[in-house]
Amino acid sequence: MVRSTDGVGRRRIIGHLESLRVLTETHPLARSLLRSTAIVGQMTLLSRVLGFVRDVVIAHAFGATMAADAFFVAFKIPNLFRRLFAEGAFAQAFVPVVSEYRERDGDEAVVDLVNATAGSLGLVLLGFVGLGVVAAPLFVFVFAPGFADEPDKLALAGDLLRLTFPYLGFISLTALAGSVLNTYGRFAVPAFTPVLLNIALIGAAVLIAPHLERPVFALAIGVLVGGIAQLAMQYAALARLGFSLRPIVAFGHAGVRQILRLMGPAIFGVSVAQINLLLDTVIASFLVTGSISWLYYSDRLVEFPLGVFGIALATVILPALSARHNEGLGEAFSRTLDWALKWVFLLGVPAACALAVLSGPLLCTLFGYGALSDHDVNMAARSLVAYSGGLLAFILIKVLAPGYFARQDTRTPVRIGIIAMCANMALNLVLVFPLAHAGLALATTLSACLNAGLLWRGLRREGVYVAAPGWALFIVRVVAAAAVMCFALWSWSAPLSEWFSWSAMTRAQQLFGAVVLGVGVYFCVIALLGMRPRHMAMPGRQV
Repeated sequence: MVRSTDGVGRRRIIGHLESLRVLTETHPLARSLLRSTAIVGQMTLLSRVLGFVRDVVIAHAFGATMAADAFFVAFKIPNLFRRLFAEGAFAQAFVPVVSEYRERDGDEAVVDLVNATAGSLGLVLLGFVGLGVVAAPLFVFVFAPGFADEPDKLALAGDLLRLTFPYLGFISLTALAGSVLNTYGRFAVPAFTPVLLNIALIGAAVLIAPHLERPVFALAIGVLVGGIAQLAMQYAALARLGFSLRPIVAFGHAGVRQILRLMGPAIFGVSVAQINLLLDTVIASFLVTGSISWLYYSDRLVEFPLGVFGIALATVILPALSARHNEGLGEAFSRTLDWALKWVFLLGVPAACALAVLSGPLLCTLFGYGALSDHDVNMAARSLVAYSGGLLAFILIKVLAPGYFARQDTRTPVRIGIIAMCANMALNLVLVFPLAHAGLALATTLSACLNAGLLWRGLRREGVYVAAPGWALFIVRVVAAAAVMCFALWSWSAPLSEWFSWSAMTRAQQLFGAVVLGVGVYFCVIALLGMRPRHMAMPGRQV
């Protein structure tokens, strides 16, 4: 009996020591992730703020006109392929392989891999960009077939696409450099470089557009200049890191083959949201003029919290999860993912609620000037409400997908992505008739919820993610605080018709007051319900 008791005691001691070891390892990781997420979030916040300035300038100059619709299509096409070939699929396949090479073979092997990848990717991009420039009208017809009924709009979009398509080449190579920098813990420069695109577009709209016969071409020129500037800044940062880049075409390189093998499925897996948005554009091209612009302006507001927090967290968590997987630390992997998911709910739920409640005031304050009419604001507000319901799902996808990609599993997200895309196509056809463009936004939201739910279930089934204790109480606190915040915002905000009658300064003051009120109420209520900063400080800490 004594020996049995001693054995239990030893097992308990060993268990406590193991828990202490895990906590010791995860605490520095948590601090590093928080610091890195904050850096990326700050840089992304700057980019998003300038992005809003950019969109305000564009809305004031072009509104929701034929020229605006044509430019948004010409800009969306290379952006879609950017997500397919660069920031989405490429980064998700490239970062785990670079992390593996660095852990196993050292920095010299990483340099060889980067050179081989840069040369091989560059050759593919050169051919694809050339095809895009030559066949620009065909690309427009495929992605916006409704333009075929308006030959002038179709021709304009094709001419604009010839200028914007080369942006794909520059931004894809920028993504390669940014992925290397992120792997080495350098997050600030990759997060900052989108600022350059916004500056280029603002400068083009203000300085170049007034002097052109067709002013909208200034925006296409701005896209091209912005792509070149981003690439130059990223490669300068790589040089400071000690990488002497000498791109070579080497499709036979083992690492390149591994990246291509992972990237194939990942192209679809991480791009479902973008493909869904593109399907919205295809169908919206058959709707009344302005529908594409309404969807664009409402999507831009959803992209703000998604970029500032969701993409920032996903950017820093992928290298961390890849390192934990390569080190064989399964429990730390799960705790890190759990920590990230709690942050997603803590900030994503109130952000989604605020977007829905303040949809009209937000659009009115930011874009409701010049060529963008009150009717346009009302129409965009409808799609913003629909998109806001999917904000939490959009962020969850960004955080859950790295749980697969860090383990070099790209097939599972593809299967889930196919299901989500098929659901989106069906929902588009069902909802577009009663709700028009807002139905397309709602279909995207519902398919994103399906996508996120299936990703979460897959990680749970595989045993990769095990939820830490305390989630039920945590969700109750977040939902209750968000509900009180919504009531406060709804009670405080004036009818949208009054916002239209106010000056820009009054609108800005009222919106600022709403933001302060919402943030204050949410965090006060969640604190009264017992939530404390220490509950979010490190992976694995119980709520």
